[in-house]
Amino acid sequence: MIEVCKVEVCSDYHLLLTFDNGERRVFDMTPYLHYPVFQRLRNLGFFSLARVDYGTVTWPYDIDIAPETLYELSKAA
Repeated sequence: MIEVCKVEVCSDYHLLLTFDNGERRVFDMTPYLHYPVFQRLRNLGFFSLARVDYGTVTWPYDIDIAPETLYELSKAA
């Protein structure tokens, strides 16, 4: 299973991700912000609290997204 090693918050709800295979990819969170679990992320200050835990991106209040989703639906940086 692929894991996230590093996350950098970019503008417009994008994440620059580094995976354990060395790839750097960009993931757009915008399409997910309407889901109840991700609504807090609409606040850019809160969104910027993204960090890596257990191989994926997480935020406070137990918000996370599967590393497979991050990898498969991201674009090469």
